[in-house]
Amino acid sequence: MGTLALAAKITHVPSMYLSELDGPRKGCRQAAIDGHLEIDRRCRALGVDTIVVFDTHWLVNAGYHINCAPHWSGTYTSNELPHFISNMEYDLYGNPELGNLLAKVCNEHGIDALAHDNTTLAPEYGTLVPMRYMNKDNHYKVICISALCQVHYLNDSARLGWALREAIEKYYDGTVAILASGSLSHRFAQNGQAPDFSNKTWSPLLETIDHDVVKMWQNGDWKTFCDMLPEYAAKGHGEGFMHDTAMLLGALGWSDYDGKVEVITPYFGSSGTGQINAIFPVTPQTGEAVPGPQASKMEELVYGESRL
Repeated sequence: MGTLALAAKITHVPSMYLSELDGPRKGCRQAAIDGHLEIDRRCRALGVDTIVVFDTHWLVNAGYHINCAPHWSGTYTSNELPHFISNMEYDLYGNPELGNLLAKVCNEHGIDALAHDNTTLAPEYGTLVPMRYMNKDNHYKVICISALCQVHYLNDSARLGWALREAIEKYYDGTVAILASGSLSHRFAQNGQAPDFSNKTWSPLLETIDHDVVKMWQNGDWKTFCDMLPEYAAKGHGEGFMHDTAMLLGALGWSDYDGKVEVITPYFGSSGTGQINAIFPVTPQTGEAVPGPQASKMEELVYGESRL
Protein backbone atom coordinates (compact mmCIF):
# COMPACT_ATOMS: atom_id res chain seq x y z
CA MET A 1 0.00 0.00 0.00
CA GLY A 2 1.59 3.24 -1.16
CA THR A 3 0.80 6.85 -0.35
CA LEU A 4 0.04 9.89 -2.44
CA ALA A 5 1.49 12.40 -0.02
CA LEU A 6 1.56 15.73 -1.83
CA ALA A 7 -0.04 17.34 -4.88
CA ALA A 8 0.71 20.76 -6.34
CA LYS A 9 0.25 23.04 -9.31
CA ILE A 10 3.62 24.61 -10.09
CA THR A 11 5.32 27.08 -12.38
CA HIS A 12 8.25 26.16 -14.61
CA VAL A 13 8.90 29.53 -16.23
CA PRO A 14 12.33 29.61 -17.90
CA SER A 15 13.01 33.01 -16.33
CA MET A 16 13.67 31.01 -13.16
CA TYR A 17 16.88 29.82 -14.81
CA LEU A 18 17.72 33.36 -15.93
CA SER A 19 17.14 34.44 -12.35
CA GLU A 20 20.22 32.44 -11.31
CA LEU A 21 22.53 34.02 -13.86
CA ASP A 22 24.41 37.28 -13.73
CA GLY A 23 22.66 39.89 -15.81
CA PRO A 24 19.58 42.13 -15.82
CA ARG A 25 17.18 39.31 -14.81
CA LYS A 26 19.25 38.03 -11.87
CA GLY A 27 17.00 37.42 -8.87
CA CYS A 28 13.79 38.17 -10.77
CA ARG A 29 12.16 34.81 -9.98
CA GLN A 30 13.48 34.19 -6.49
CA ALA A 31 9.92 33.93 -5.12
CA ALA A 32 9.11 31.14 -7.58
CA ILE A 33 12.38 29.35 -6.76
CA ASP A 34 11.67 29.70 -3.04
CA GLY A 35 8.26 28.15 -3.66
CA HIS A 36 9.88 25.12 -5.26
CA LEU A 37 12.28 24.83 -2.34
CA GLU A 38 9.33 24.88 0.07
CA ILE A 39 7.56 22.13 -1.88
CA ASP A 40 10.79 20.12 -1.75
CA ARG A 41 11.00 20.65 2.02
CA ARG A 42 7.48 19.36 2.50
CA CYS A 43 8.05 16.36 0.23
CA ARG A 44 11.11 15.37 2.25
CA ALA A 45 9.21 15.76 5.50
CA LEU A 46 6.49 13.45 4.12
CA GLY A 47 8.99 10.78 3.04
CA VAL A 48 8.38 11.14 -0.70
CA ASP A 49 10.59 8.85 -2.78
CA THR A 50 9.26 9.65 -6.27
CA ILE A 51 7.91 12.78 -7.93
CA VAL A 52 5.55 12.39 -10.89
CA VAL A 53 5.42 15.46 -13.12
CA PHE A 54 2.55 16.19 -15.50
CA ASP A 55 4.62 18.05 -18.08
CA THR A 56 2.81 20.55 -20.33
CA HIS A 57 5.93 20.86 -22.49
CA TRP A 58 5.74 17.25 -23.62
CA LEU A 59 3.58 17.32 -26.75
CA VAL A 60 1.89 14.10 -27.87
CA ASN A 61 -0.58 13.37 -30.67
CA ALA A 62 -1.81 9.91 -29.65
CA GLY A 63 -2.16 8.15 -26.32
CA TYR A 64 -0.73 9.08 -22.93
CA HIS A 65 2.98 8.53 -22.39
CA ILE A 66 5.06 7.94 -19.28
CA ASN A 67 8.81 8.54 -19.37
CA CYS A 68 10.27 6.32 -16.67
CA ALA A 69 13.78 5.62 -17.94
CA PRO A 70 16.26 4.64 -15.21
CA HIS A 71 18.46 7.69 -15.76
CA TRP A 72 18.70 10.89 -17.79
CA SER A 73 21.63 13.26 -18.04
CA GLY A 74 22.74 15.87 -20.50
CA THR A 75 22.74 19.54 -21.40
CA TYR A 76 19.43 21.15 -22.31
CA THR A 77 18.67 24.14 -24.51
CA SER A 78 15.05 25.09 -25.07
CA ASN A 79 13.99 25.01 -28.73
CA GLU A 80 11.12 27.33 -27.77
CA LEU A 81 13.10 29.94 -25.83
CA PRO A 82 16.82 29.29 -26.44
CA HIS A 83 17.68 32.77 -25.19
CA PHE A 84 16.13 31.89 -21.82
CA ILE A 85 17.34 28.31 -21.24
CA SER A 86 20.67 27.53 -22.86
CA ASN A 87 23.15 24.79 -21.92
CA MET A 88 21.40 23.87 -18.67
CA GLU A 89 22.88 20.68 -17.26
CA TYR A 90 20.66 17.99 -15.76
CA ASP A 91 21.09 14.60 -14.12
CA LEU A 92 18.03 12.69 -12.88
CA TYR A 93 17.04 9.14 -11.95
CA GLY A 94 13.73 7.60 -12.99
CA ASN A 95 11.48 4.92 -11.52
CA PRO A 96 10.76 2.23 -14.13
CA GLU A 97 8.88 0.07 -11.61
CA LEU A 98 6.33 2.75 -10.81
CA GLY A 99 6.11 3.99 -14.39
CA ASN A 100 5.18 0.56 -15.71
CA LEU A 101 2.73 0.08 -12.86
CA LEU A 102 1.02 3.37 -13.69
CA ALA A 103 0.65 2.38 -17.35
CA LYS A 104 -0.71 -1.05 -16.40
CA VAL A 105 -3.43 0.34 -14.14
CA CYS A 106 -4.35 3.06 -16.64
CA ASN A 107 -4.82 0.48 -19.38
CA GLU A 108 -6.88 -1.71 -17.07
CA HIS A 109 -9.27 1.23 -16.77
CA GLY A 110 -9.42 1.81 -20.51
CA ILE A 111 -6.94 4.70 -20.63
CA ASP A 112 -4.44 4.20 -23.44
CA ALA A 113 -1.05 4.72 -21.77
CA LEU A 114 2.46 3.58 -22.63
CA ALA A 115 5.44 3.43 -20.27
CA HIS A 116 8.86 4.09 -21.77
CA ASP A 117 11.61 2.65 -19.61
CA ASN A 118 14.11 1.89 -22.39
CA THR A 119 14.29 5.13 -24.30
CA THR A 120 16.59 7.94 -25.37
CA LEU A 121 13.70 10.36 -24.85
CA ALA A 122 14.78 13.09 -22.42
CA PRO A 123 12.49 15.10 -20.14
CA GLU A 124 11.20 18.49 -21.26
CA TYR A 125 11.77 21.68 -19.31
CA GLY A 126 8.39 21.40 -17.60
CA THR A 127 10.18 18.68 -15.63
CA LEU A 128 13.79 19.85 -15.78
CA VAL A 129 13.23 23.35 -14.37
CA PRO A 130 11.35 22.30 -11.18
CA MET A 131 13.69 19.37 -10.60
CA ARG A 132 16.62 21.77 -10.77
CA TYR A 133 15.36 23.35 -7.54
CA MET A 134 13.50 20.51 -5.85
CA ASN A 135 15.91 17.68 -6.57
CA LYS A 136 19.45 19.01 -6.74
CA ASP A 137 20.83 16.06 -4.77
CA ASN A 138 18.76 13.39 -6.58
CA HIS A 139 16.84 12.72 -3.39
CA TYR A 140 13.81 11.70 -5.49
CA LYS A 141 13.25 9.45 -8.43
CA VAL A 142 11.35 11.21 -11.19
CA ILE A 143 8.65 10.23 -13.70
CA CYS A 144 7.24 12.58 -16.32
CA ILE A 145 3.89 12.18 -18.02
CA SER A 146 2.90 13.89 -21.27
CA ALA A 147 0.47 16.73 -20.61
CA LEU A 148 0.49 18.77 -23.82
CA CYS A 149 -2.18 16.52 -25.24
CA GLN A 150 -3.33 17.56 -28.71
CA VAL A 151 -6.22 15.17 -29.35
CA HIS A 152 -7.38 14.20 -25.86
CA TYR A 153 -10.42 15.04 -23.76
CA LEU A 154 -9.84 16.60 -20.37
CA ASN A 155 -12.07 14.05 -18.67
CA ASP A 156 -9.79 11.26 -19.97
CA SER A 157 -6.83 13.08 -18.42
CA ALA A 158 -8.77 13.28 -15.15
CA ARG A 159 -9.42 9.53 -15.35
CA LEU A 160 -5.68 9.02 -15.85
CA GLY A 161 -5.08 10.95 -12.63
CA TRP A 162 -7.59 8.79 -10.79
CA ALA A 163 -5.97 5.58 -12.12
CA LEU A 164 -2.56 6.90 -11.11
CA ARG A 165 -3.75 7.32 -7.54
CA GLU A 166 -5.17 3.81 -7.50
CA ALA A 167 -1.87 2.43 -8.78
CA ILE A 168 0.04 4.22 -6.04
CA GLU A 169 -2.27 3.39 -3.17
CA LYS A 170 -3.08 -0.20 -4.07
CA TYR A 171 0.08 -1.52 -5.65
CA TYR A 172 3.13 0.68 -5.00
CA ASP A 173 5.34 0.28 -1.96
CA GLY A 174 6.39 3.87 -1.51
CA THR A 175 5.42 7.52 -1.19
CA VAL A 176 4.72 9.76 -4.17
CA ALA A 177 4.15 13.43 -4.94
CA ILE A 178 2.45 14.67 -8.10
CA LEU A 179 3.13 18.04 -9.72
CA ALA A 180 0.98 19.66 -12.40
CA SER A 181 3.69 21.64 -14.17
CA GLY A 182 2.02 24.41 -16.13
CA SER A 183 0.62 27.91 -15.96
CA LEU A 184 -2.87 29.27 -15.60
CA SER A 185 -3.51 31.56 -18.60
CA HIS A 186 -0.76 31.07 -21.14
CA ARG A 187 -1.10 33.80 -23.73
CA PHE A 188 2.49 34.86 -24.43
CA ALA A 189 3.25 38.49 -25.20
CA GLN A 190 3.05 39.34 -28.87
CA ASN A 191 6.36 39.10 -30.72
CA GLY A 192 8.43 42.20 -30.09
CA GLN A 193 6.56 43.07 -26.89
CA ALA A 194 8.00 40.40 -24.58
CA PRO A 195 10.27 42.78 -22.60
CA ASP A 196 7.27 44.95 -21.74
CA PHE A 197 5.43 41.92 -20.35
CA SER A 198 8.28 40.24 -18.49
CA ASN A 199 6.37 40.59 -15.20
CA LYS A 200 2.83 41.01 -16.51
CA THR A 201 -0.09 38.94 -17.74
CA TRP A 202 -1.16 39.54 -21.34
CA SER A 203 -4.55 41.11 -20.62
CA PRO A 204 -6.66 42.36 -17.69
CA LEU A 205 -9.36 39.85 -18.68
CA LEU A 206 -7.05 36.84 -18.44
CA GLU A 207 -5.54 38.05 -15.18
CA THR A 208 -8.99 38.61 -13.67
CA ILE A 209 -10.13 35.11 -14.65
CA ASP A 210 -6.94 33.62 -13.25
CA HIS A 211 -7.44 35.38 -9.91
CA ASP A 212 -11.06 34.19 -9.78
CA VAL A 213 -9.88 30.61 -10.42
CA VAL A 214 -7.33 30.83 -7.59
CA LYS A 215 -10.11 32.03 -5.27
CA MET A 216 -12.22 29.00 -6.28
CA TRP A 217 -9.29 26.78 -5.40
CA GLN A 218 -8.75 28.46 -2.04
CA ASN A 219 -12.47 28.25 -1.24
CA GLY A 220 -12.79 24.64 -2.37
CA ASP A 221 -15.36 25.41 -5.07
CA TRP A 222 -14.43 22.41 -7.17
CA LYS A 223 -17.85 21.84 -8.74
CA THR A 224 -17.74 25.27 -10.36
CA PHE A 225 -14.13 24.94 -11.43
CA CYS A 226 -14.45 21.45 -12.90
CA ASP A 227 -17.58 22.45 -14.82
CA MET A 228 -15.79 25.45 -16.34
CA LEU A 229 -12.38 23.84 -16.90
CA PRO A 230 -12.85 22.90 -20.59
CA GLU A 231 -13.99 26.40 -21.51
CA TYR A 232 -11.36 28.04 -19.27
CA ALA A 233 -8.64 25.91 -20.87
CA ALA A 234 -9.71 27.01 -24.35
CA LYS A 235 -10.71 30.64 -23.91
CA GLY A 236 -8.22 31.34 -21.13
CA HIS A 237 -5.29 30.02 -23.19
CA GLY A 238 -4.52 27.35 -20.57
CA GLU A 239 -1.06 25.86 -20.96
CA GLY A 240 -1.17 22.41 -22.53
CA PHE A 241 -4.99 22.83 -22.69
CA MET A 242 -4.70 22.36 -18.88
CA HIS A 243 -4.40 18.59 -19.09
CA ASP A 244 -1.94 18.76 -16.20
CA THR A 245 -4.64 20.34 -14.03
CA ALA A 246 -7.21 17.73 -15.09
CA MET A 247 -4.75 14.95 -14.17
CA LEU A 248 -4.08 16.57 -10.81
CA LEU A 249 -7.77 16.96 -9.96
CA GLY A 250 -8.56 13.46 -11.20
CA ALA A 251 -6.09 12.10 -8.66
CA LEU A 252 -7.67 14.21 -5.93
CA GLY A 253 -11.31 13.38 -6.64
CA TRP A 254 -12.38 15.79 -9.40
CA SER A 255 -15.48 17.78 -8.39
CA ASP A 256 -15.85 15.66 -5.21
CA TYR A 257 -12.47 16.89 -3.97
CA ASP A 258 -12.87 18.65 -0.63
CA GLY A 259 -9.47 20.27 -0.11
CA LYS A 260 -8.66 23.97 -0.06
CA VAL A 261 -5.54 25.12 -1.85
CA GLU A 262 -2.59 26.72 -0.07
CA VAL A 263 -0.78 29.27 -2.21
CA ILE A 264 2.99 28.97 -1.77
CA THR A 265 4.12 31.50 -4.38
CA PRO A 266 1.46 34.15 -5.06
CA TYR A 267 0.19 34.59 -8.60
CA PHE A 268 2.56 36.48 -10.89
CA GLY A 269 2.80 37.42 -14.54
CA SER A 270 5.68 36.24 -16.70
CA SER A 271 6.09 37.05 -20.41
CA GLY A 272 2.32 37.49 -20.60
CA THR A 273 1.43 34.24 -18.81
CA GLY A 274 -0.15 33.71 -15.38
CA GLN A 275 1.87 31.64 -12.90
CA ILE A 276 1.60 30.19 -9.40
CA ASN A 277 2.96 27.61 -6.97
CA ALA A 278 0.11 26.10 -4.95
CA ILE A 279 -0.32 22.96 -2.84
CA PHE A 280 -3.53 20.95 -3.16
CA PRO A 281 -3.95 19.01 0.11
CA VAL A 282 -4.40 15.28 -0.46
CA THR A 283 -7.65 14.18 1.18
CA PRO A 284 -9.27 10.72 1.29
CA GLN A 285 -11.09 9.66 -1.86
CA THR A 286 -14.46 7.97 -1.74
CA GLY A 287 -15.34 5.72 -4.66
CA GLU A 288 -14.42 6.29 -8.27
CA ALA A 289 -14.57 10.07 -8.25
CA VAL A 290 -13.95 10.67 -11.93
CA PRO A 291 -15.72 13.07 -14.29
CA GLY A 292 -18.81 11.82 -16.05
CA PRO A 293 -20.01 12.18 -19.64
CA GLN A 294 -20.97 15.83 -19.20
CA ALA A 295 -17.32 16.88 -19.14
CA SER A 296 -16.75 15.29 -22.53
CA LYS A 297 -19.94 16.88 -23.91
CA MET A 298 -18.81 20.32 -22.76
CA GLU A 299 -15.49 19.83 -24.53
CA GLU A 300 -17.30 18.98 -27.75
CA LEU A 301 -19.21 22.26 -27.42
CA VAL A 302 -16.04 24.22 -26.79
CA TYR A 303 -13.67 22.57 -29.24
CA GLY A 304 -16.02 21.15 -31.88
CA GLU A 305 -15.63 17.65 -33.27
CA SER A 306 -11.85 17.94 -33.45
CA ARG A 307 -9.84 18.47 -30.26
CA LEU A 308 -7.68 20.87 -32.27
